[in-house]
This record gives sequence, structure tokens and C-alpha cells, in this order.
Amino acid sequence: MVNYNGKLLNEEDLNISIQNRGFKYGDSIFETIKIFKNKVVFWEDHYFRLMASMRMLRMKIPLKFTLEYLEQEILKTVKENNNSDLSRVRLNVFRKDGGLYTPITNEIDYTIQVNSINYITKENYKIDVFKDFYNYSGLLSTVKTNNRMVNTLASIYAKENDLDNCVLINERKGVVEVSNGNIFVLKDNVVKTPSLNEGCIKGIVRKKVIEIISKNDNYILEETTISPFEIQKADEVFITNAIIGIQPVTNYKKKSFKTEFGNKIAKSLNVLEFTSN
Repeated sequence: MVNYNGKLLNEEDLNISIQNRGFKYGDSIFETIKIFKNKVVFWEDHYFRLMASMRMLRMKIPLKFTLEYLEQEILKTVKENNNSDLSRVRLNVFRKDGGLYTPITNEIDYTIQVNSINYITKENYKIDVFKDFYNYSGLLSTVKTNNRMVNTLASIYAKENDLDNCVLINERKGVVEVSNGNIFVLKDNVVKTPSLNEGCIKGIVRKKVIEIISKNDNYILEETTISPFEIQKADEVFITNAIIGIQPVTNYKKKSFKTEFGNKIAKSLNVLEFTSN
């Protein structure tokens, strides 16, 4: 079952118009959210990121789009799909049909989809740099729009080259993120992650990991510019997203990494997931 503007429909009964602006222009944003034991994990963070993104893209936020309303709609859809224990939710918001580049209205429609999670953290995880196209820096790149072409091409490249993921770079050749999440690099006691100015998604788990590390006096956290060369020189590398939490990287080119620090942070993150509102 799919939730379309508050109505639960069978997928085959959901009719999206050929004039849909998300389809025609990528005029759409989304949140990927984990459900654990009938709880929306880190829901407040997802909600406020969604609201900020809608404002940035000049979408009209409905009065009913409160924190409580959307949480209720998500859990209603989860319950209908019998996936309350562990599942992935995609909340998609798109401007209503009509217009060319200039929309007829800034009012929105939304969908909520629910799927089971079958992802398991891998013991061996190989990455490399995707160099064919850039993920351009700038504030718009930090928003989760439906325009994920670079991510798609990087994922295809990874599959063709027996990799688990690819590092995306910007026009300055700086590291941005990986195809499905943010990236952290540890060298000695300094943990670096690309700053938002580099064009990375303003990840929810990225934010949580930054909070965890910043409270540890044994490590220095830097949101900064990272070169691909720094990855090769790192002691550890791990990636983050809302579903997997933390995935340690074991191999980059010919370099092998330890995973102790990433696994330690993963345990702290799990505690936050259990206790989040």
C-alpha cells in the first residue's frame, strides 16, 4: 500500500500523471527514513530537514504538514504494510502538475512508500573514486532532490568494476560523499568529513556522528575539504546513511583499512537510534 496525500492505495491503483513535475523536471525532494519497532528513527531531524528543503525550493508547505501529522501518516502506512519492526520509508514531496520550467502553482502532493530492509553491514567493503562526472558544490547540492543522476551513474560504475561504492568529487576535485551517503576519514586522532560547502547531502546520520565525535575529547572533528589522496593515507574510512547507519570501508584502491573506530561509533549511533524521539 502507498500513501498518496493521506489516502492509502494499492500501488497498481496509484496513477501518476505524465505531467508530474517530479517526473518531468525532477521538481521533487525526498526523505529516506528508518522505522524500528514502530518508531520513526530520528524523525525530528528528518522533519526539519524536509521543511528547510521545501522552503529553499519555494514549495508551499501545507498548514497540516506538522511534525505530528506526517509522523502519523508514516506510521499509518507502515502499519498497513505490516512492516513496523524494521523497514525503510521514502517520503516524496513534489510540486503539483502543470507548467513548463515555471510551475503553475507551488502547492505540493506527497507519497509515502514502505519497504522491508534487507541490508546487512558488509565485512569487506571496497570503494574508489568516480571521475566521469562531478557532483557540483553549492547549497542546492545539499538538498535531497530527485535528481540523482550522478549517484546512479556512480552506482553503475561500481557494479561494473566490482566495487561496493564510489566516492563522488566536485568541480574542485574535492571529495563530496559516496553514491548513497556521507563519508568520514580518520587519520591519527583527526576525523574529517566534507563540509556542506563541498556539496554533500546534509545527512541525518552525518549530523549524529558529528555530535558523537565532537563529545569525545580524544578526537578532533573537522568539516573541511578532503582530497581523494587523503582517503588513501587514512587509518580508517566509513560511510553513513539513514538506513545502514555506519558501513566501515576496508579497501580503497590498494589500501586496506582498520574498522575499529567505525564500529565503535556504530555502537554509539545504535544507542541514539534506540532512544531517539
